[in-house]
Amino acid sequence: MTTQTVLDLDQDVVDLTTALCNIPSVSLQEGQLADVIEVTLRRLPHLRVTRDGNGVIARTELGRAERVILAGHIDTVPLTDPPNLPVRREGDYLIGRGTTDMKGGVAVQLALAASLTEPSRDLTFVFYDAEEISDEHNGLARLVRHRPDLLHGDFAVLLEPTDDAVEGGCNGNVTAQVHTRGTAAHSARPWMGHNAIHDVAQVLQRIEEGQLLDAEVDGLTYRQSLNAVGIEGGIAHNVIPDHAVVTVNLRFAPSGSPEKAVSYLTDEVFSGLEVEIIDVSAGARPGLDRPAAAAFTESLGLPVRAKQGWTDVARFSALGIPAVNFGPGEAQFAHADDERCQVAQIVACEEALRRWLG
Repeated sequence: MTTQTVLDLDQDVVDLTTALCNIPSVSLQEGQLADVIEVTLRRLPHLRVTRDGNGVIARTELGRAERVILAGHIDTVPLTDPPNLPVRREGDYLIGRGTTDMKGGVAVQLALAASLTEPSRDLTFVFYDAEEISDEHNGLARLVRHRPDLLHGDFAVLLEPTDDAVEGGCNGNVTAQVHTRGTAAHSARPWMGHNAIHDVAQVLQRIEEGQLLDAEVDGLTYRQSLNAVGIEGGIAHNVIPDHAVVTVNLRFAPSGSPEKAVSYLTDEVFSGLEVEIIDVSAGARPGLDRPAAAAFTESLGLPVRAKQGWTDVARFSALGIPAVNFGPGEAQFAHADDERCQVAQIVACEEALRRWLG
């Protein structure tokens, strides 16, 4: 494809989505798309534009009483072989890599950035890189660490696909490994050893007994869960294993702290066992009682539900900014080989946000 220097932000938002998707931007290869977005936004005199790595931040400076952040990642998971680009349109859908996750949402951001020269609230548009890979590369996390001043705001909307609904906040997440220890022996003489894999049974039993109830937070119900997601152990078919590991994942409501979640695992569920914490992520409260959030949900008139997974809204929550997920696309198609997005959802998302911010 011929490199685009400037995007046409006057075109239909569906055509804009197609143009964005057709600039490949697999994680850590977002440079070309970031260049195009930066050059395009710098042509808009009502925006102050900052480049950070392969992230682009554009802000209005109108002195409004509130500031709203609209954020979206510009990277995608890898292309298929043969590539699922360029985008094609079939009936009600755009089909191709990035249509749902999440260049439909990015197109909406760009369309609003161009057209809302006098919005009701000051706006910050965040286009960030490397969301689809490990946290160490995440462009929004980089901004939180190095340029939190660019992320000041009263409310944030992450334009991830949400299936025609608003998803408030997100659950927190803890991943841990529970180790069982035994004594190795020949499998023909098991009485001479102690089988660490057999001890996994008590770990699984404790998981069953340690399930948490659903929790209501700011009027939304978050489902909490504790699951074994992996088991490893054994070195050969004729050896009694002396070590086994159960990997466990806890999803907890955003009303709980990461510290309490970790303590729940180490001091309650797996008390007396060897527990290693692998990863901890805080949840995010939806903050639907805030004026900007209340106006948002009232303006959209769409169903509002809790986000059961973890998303980057948690990074805004850590800064004290309530956040929701709202964007075009059906989550079931994200990362699929035949990734697709309903054209009507892209249009409806733009119209809904324009009503709220215009």
